[in-house]
Amino acid sequence: MSASARDCWLEQVDGQATLFLAGAWNLPRIARIDAALAAAGIPASALVLDGAALTTLDTAAALALLRRIDGIGASVARLANFGVSHLRVIEAVLGRLGDIGVEAPRLRHRWLAVLGMQVLEFRGLMLGHLDFLGRSAIALGDAALRPRALRLKELAAQFHHVCVEAIPVVVLVTFLIGVVLAYLFGMQAEKYGANIFVVDGVAIGTTRELSPIIVAVIVAGRSGAAFTAQLGTMVLTEEIDAIRTLGLSPMQVLVIPRLLALVIALPLLVFVGDVSSMLGAMTIANPLLDITPATFIDRVHWGLRLEHVIVGLVKSAVFAVFIAIIGCRMGMSVSRDSRSIGISTTSTVVQCIVAVILLDAFFAIVFQELGY
Repeated sequence: MSASARDCWLEQVDGQATLFLAGAWNLPRIARIDAALAAAGIPASALVLDGAALTTLDTAAALALLRRIDGIGASVARLANFGVSHLRVIEAVLGRLGDIGVEAPRLRHRWLAVLGMQVLEFRGLMLGHLDFLGRSAIALGDAALRPRALRLKELAAQFHHVCVEAIPVVVLVTFLIGVVLAYLFGMQAEKYGANIFVVDGVAIGTTRELSPIIVAVIVAGRSGAAFTAQLGTMVLTEEIDAIRTLGLSPMQVLVIPRLLALVIALPLLVFVGDVSSMLGAMTIANPLLDITPATFIDRVHWGLRLEHVIVGLVKSAVFAVFIAIIGCRMGMSVSRDSRSIGISTTSTVVQCIVAVILLDAFFAIVFQELGY
């Protein structure tokens, strides 16, 4: 092959190894260039690079050349006969060669350091939620002082979404929970002839504990995640910035309607869940325990005190506040990328469920001490 047809060749000029480059050195021809450099027999010594015959040179080809030279232990002694643009490419790649391909150092933390970092992250998360709760309380107070600032159409739309559209799934889940509870309690109570007390257990257990928790978990996975996804998308598309530009408060426009809608809706959904779960228990009690619907309803009136229902409804309102605050805050604090929305939505569901369980445990202790 003649010199004019080759991409590069090595010659000794005045006792100095010189690598001549020729033709187009660019990314589409990088495989051919690598093969030519491997076949050139470059020595592990100082080289002169001659670019008189070069027609094209880009950074990919320059990087392949300099990495090959560096990999065999050679060095560039001098650049000769390069055009101004080609020389700039070579110099730019030479200047960044030390930074290319260097692995970032892996940080190794001991378990105590990892624990400390997680505690600090948790502290920051809690402070963020507390700050958002305070700002929501201020916005709610402002809406109470200026009722015309409350957006009733948005409130109605959010109520329809979090309450009316959630009724079917709440009825289905709580109905099945009532069936399961009555079946399990009945299997044990029947051994001792205490069938009638199954009604007490199902009625008190569902109204006081199970219905508020189950409905809150459903709402957390449904509405809490929706709040985060909706507000996160608005952050991503800069709609919240546009609201601020118009002189409006995102708290009043976006957060307060969702908060109020959820606080109103969740106790109503819990009450629906109470009724549905007892209907489920009544459905299975007649064929399984010989408890007729009339007897079941009469026993509910006798054994279920109003305070058990009120405790469940009060807890559900507090659950609603925390679900709304966590969902809205996580949505409004996402970074400007779509991946962050998915992470925040998942985190919202987890945080809401954990918050509901912790709050339920707290209420159990408080109501026990108060004698309710």
